[in-house]
Amino acid sequence: MAETRHRQSAGLLLFRRDPDALRILVAHMGGPLWAKKDERAWSVPKGEHGDDEPPLDAARREFAEELGLLAPAGPAIDLGEVRQKSGKRVRCWAIEGDLDPAAIVPGTFELAWPPRSGRTMVVPEVDRVAWLTVDEARPRLVAAQEAFLDRLVAALED
Repeated sequence: MAETRHRQSAGLLLFRRDPDALRILVAHMGGPLWAKKDERAWSVPKGEHGDDEPPLDAARREFAEELGLLAPAGPAIDLGEVRQKSGKRVRCWAIEGDLDPAAIVPGTFELAWPPRSGRTMVVPEVDRVAWLTVDEARPRLVAAQEAFLDRLVAALED
């Protein structure tokens, strides 16, 4: 029997230390399926990559593709990998930095919508980003990605 191969993604979780709280930058997924959803409709900026691309390089590339801005320079904290409900594996790094959410220029993709209608539309990969506290982000993130929040907090406490 052939081995089922799950897709792999890599992403960057940007964080900043404000006087009142640790904040992380999360992206609301674009397109009509997510338009009216908030809970579990946010993600770290991430994207798929092949075996031939180092995951951290892919994470930086995907950050730029999804947000239209280069990822900040600086040391990357490896937050490990999670497996989402879909089976997709997501590896994530955290980088301290700042950016203005109004400055993003999201990448786009073509989507068949409504499904099986034969029509397509171009939609943004993300429709907005926001700086949220860890507690604000927790119920909004794709469930498996909550682990990245815990790992970041633990890494910063060390």
